[in-house]
Amino acid sequence: MSSSLDLQRQVQAAIDELVASGAEDGLQVAVLHDGRVVVDAVAGLADARTEEPVAPDTLFFAASTGKGVATSVAHVLVERGELSYDQRVADVWPEFGAHGKDDVTLRDVLLHAAGVPGLWPQIQPADLADWYRVCAFVADQPPWWPPGTQTGYHALTFGFVLGELVRRATGRTLAAALREEIAASLGIADELHFGVPAQLLASVARQGPHGAAPPPPQPGSPLDRAIPPGVQPTAAFANCADVLRADVPSQGTMSARAAARMYAALLGHIDGIELVSPHRLARMAAPTFSGTDQVVGIPTTLALGYSPGRLGGVESRPGSTFGFPGSNGSTAYADIDSGVAVAVMRNRIVGDISAVVAIDRIIAAGLG
Repeated sequence: MSSSLDLQRQVQAAIDELVASGAEDGLQVAVLHDGRVVVDAVAGLADARTEEPVAPDTLFFAASTGKGVATSVAHVLVERGELSYDQRVADVWPEFGAHGKDDVTLRDVLLHAAGVPGLWPQIQPADLADWYRVCAFVADQPPWWPPGTQTGYHALTFGFVLGELVRRATGRTLAAALREEIAASLGIADELHFGVPAQLLASVARQGPHGAAPPPPQPGSPLDRAIPPGVQPTAAFANCADVLRADVPSQGTMSARAAARMYAALLGHIDGIELVSPHRLARMAAPTFSGTDQVVGIPTTLALGYSPGRLGGVESRPGSTFGFPGSNGSTAYADIDSGVAVAVMRNRIVGDISAVVAIDRIIAAGLG
């Protein structure tokens, strides 16, 4: 097993090389082992235009890595008794029950099984800031499949359905619950966000469009209907102030050290803080659905709101690793068996996970 100093040096050398080679613009890596920081490394530029270097507290738009944060808030609220996995959305949000969605539960929402992944075709980034309009649209949609019977990636609607359920059931927005139940007690309230406060926008790294972007979804396809052209995850979308400020719990903006600290706390490794019980932790991480994603059209496995497994190809016991990656190649996760919590942030919008692969292999070799 590597010493903390050795691991820090190895990760720093790896990310310096990735930047020097031109494969990356800016990177942050944070690793906690049994609650102790063993890697806090940065490399490259936060903004190539100004040559502002990445710092440990630089915020990165991390796309769907934010779903893991939103999911974690939901589990903490279940632990506190404010929600239950069997909570029906329509019981607190009656409008959502339209078109046969009255039995959709929090469990269905976490498993992307609610059946409402779509948004209107002309939606634009600024529309995401109109919480009530988006929620009203989603509530009025017929489900794409009988809720609870299939899973399909709710790329943007996930956060609105989960967030409105939390707001109606607890009287708090998901952002407020994140701050009050998790971020404040961990000292990371300024570095873990759904919507970025205006005064912190200058701290957000600029996403670059380098590399070959994947082709857009086929017009009219399920993925196109779930992520219409105006809100597809391009560099322009990720850098848009309207997007960054919008309280959209389907995505997030954060530092690597904040995301890793949250996952370490879920593991129970931060002294004096117990977010969830060991029993709930095991339940959260357990693979719960395996099948074909009805939106993306590929085989998928989901835990209760998390993506199981490590992106670096490192094997782990089913039910040990849980987290969520972002479309731009950022990720954050924890591994119960090895006791590690990891976050990698990058500012190239193309979802190249080579940085995550390299870093995860170094971590696995050093810590398991």
